[in-house]
Amino acid sequence: MFGISYVKAPPSTHVMLFRKGKAVCEGAGLSFFYFSPNSTLVQIPLASTDVPFVFNEVTADFQDATIQGELTFRVTSPAKLASLLDFSVDAWGRYRSDDALKLHDRLIHTTQTLARAFTLKKSLRELLTSSDELVAQVFAQLSDSPAVAMLGVEVMTLSVLSIKATPEMAKALQAEAREQLLLEADEAIYARRNTAVELERQIKENELNTEIAVEQKQRQVRETKLQADIAIEQERASLVDRKIENERKESQSKADALKAMLEPLKDVDWRTLLAASPGGLDANQLIAMAFRDLADNAEKLGNVNISPDLLTTLLASQDNSDDGQRRKRQPR
Repeated sequence: MFGISYVKAPPSTHVMLFRKGKAVCEGAGLSFFYFSPNSTLVQIPLASTDVPFVFNEVTADFQDATIQGELTFRVTSPAKLASLLDFSVDAWGRYRSDDALKLHDRLIHTTQTLARAFTLKKSLRELLTSSDELVAQVFAQLSDSPAVAMLGVEVMTLSVLSIKATPEMAKALQAEAREQLLLEADEAIYARRNTAVELERQIKENELNTEIAVEQKQRQVRETKLQADIAIEQERASLVDRKIENERKESQSKADALKAMLEPLKDVDWRTLLAASPGGLDANQLIAMAFRDLADNAEKLGNVNISPDLLTTLLASQDNSDDGQRRKRQPR
């Protein structure tokens, strides 16, 4: 009304009132009346602002990559910012220009420039796994950037939400990674099978060693038994030799005794020995000796006559002797 306006700013907004090119009033969260026809009102937000961004960059191996993230900043020097960009508002609190959006663009451009310098040094494969390194390097450079300090703002945080390759390259990398994983899986299967084979070999080897040990023990038992049998046979052989030696000595002793007993009789006629025997000689034996003498002196004899009575007597004696032998053989 009559050009008098009223402004009431929140605490997160820095208000500056200019007349004739000079700031006559400024501060955060002010409220006052002013005459709008000769005044310029500037409102600069002091609260932190989140600015999302999406960059399409080229890596060192000439591959496209998309970097998506978010930048958070706040105004620390409203006077510097007001001297560079137009934040003036009309009576209804609307910005007279789009310089408020240009602040976001300038920060995004600075961030993109620093990110491009990083991506040009990395291959696509390295870039996809270097988000933390990218954030650390770009954030440090933004904090020390003269362009950011000139705007009178402070970068609070920087985050990279994703780094993506083109769909074709993503599929290629996924295929390569998949093949690598399959290869590692095959190697793991081979290692497991190799381990199983090695364990089976150890089991077989242990079984063979056990069988060898058992065979060795059995051989030792057989050798021990054989040695015991050999020792027994040796003792038996020694016993037999000793027995033979004893029998030989006994026979030798008997032979010597018999020889000593017969030595005086070797010159005595055998007829004399028979006659001197305890039983003596019967008639038949005497007749037999007589016939033996006749036979020995047959060349001296001319004729020999045997009477029938003598022959009958000899045959009768022989028949009696044969009957006695038969009676002895018959069972009772």
